[in-house]
Amino acid sequence: MSVSNLENPWRIVRHARRHIRLPIFSASRSVPAAGRATREPALLARCILIGFGLALAPAVKAAAALPVAIESRHTINDLSPPGRAPAHTLTLHVANIGGWNDAVLVAGLREAAAILVQCRIRIIRAELLRVTVPATHRDFDTPRSRELARALALPKPALFFAAGTRQAPAFDAEAIGRGNSRTRPELRDTVWVARGARDLGLVIAHELAHVLMDSGAHDATPGNLMAEGTSPQNTQLTAAQCAQITATALEEFKAPKVIAFRYKAKERQRKKRGHRQIYTRLKIEQIAE
Repeated sequence: MSVSNLENPWRIVRHARRHIRLPIFSASRSVPAAGRATREPALLARCILIGFGLALAPAVKAAAALPVAIESRHTINDLSPPGRAPAHTLTLHVANIGGWNDAVLVAGLREAAAILVQCRIRIIRAELLRVTVPATHRDFDTPRSRELARALALPKPALFFAAGTRQAPAFDAEAIGRGNSRTRPELRDTVWVARGARDLGLVIAHELAHVLMDSGAHDATPGNLMAEGTSPQNTQLTAAQCAQITATALEEFKAPKVIAFRYKAKERQRKKRGHRQIYTRLKIEQIAE
């Protein structure tokens, strides 16, 4: 770059209303005044077109819809076994995107329904969809799974049975509730299960309870369903857990703003932050005796 460009790294481009300052990215010598008059309008027009293209890029990307197709749709009624009158009913929407066997899925859903009936929750219906998706979206991967959930737009709660997972660390199943979906709202109230998960019925009940409770907490009590690892012996839920599952969310609201100010003397460090904690107001339908 010439000396004149080093001393003045910004070139003034004349505009009808004001001066626009554009950076010089070229290492060539400075342009004489005679040639500058012809090159500056072209440079300005090029910068405007580039900026216009960058502004349209998100819209063009969003317009390209994800190619998904629903091959078949089956409705399975009354998955829960007969018992006491239910206090709550639940309808599930299930998307088979990983090539699972439908009979295996139905057996797992029935086992999960038999476990949740202890909290007087009856799964009255399940919509089972076999969906064809691109190979890049058959596994659970947050950015691609967000695109898939946005394209399908299934009612919640929704279960997705994928071919595998690309998350790190990798889990057989993952539940995404209201608390851990702030940065990925499309995945709110969904359960993702990778093909090959053992004890499928327990996995579905465990992850579905996480979504209904809106909590990722585990319970180390022997025999509790919410233990960190699933096991055929872990099928029980406490009265407190059932109350948390059957609580009705009325609204989400924000607490008053809290100001945090960080300051270090003589170091020019001053940082001010505001935070409003989000709370969910619950209505308790029943208190166990």
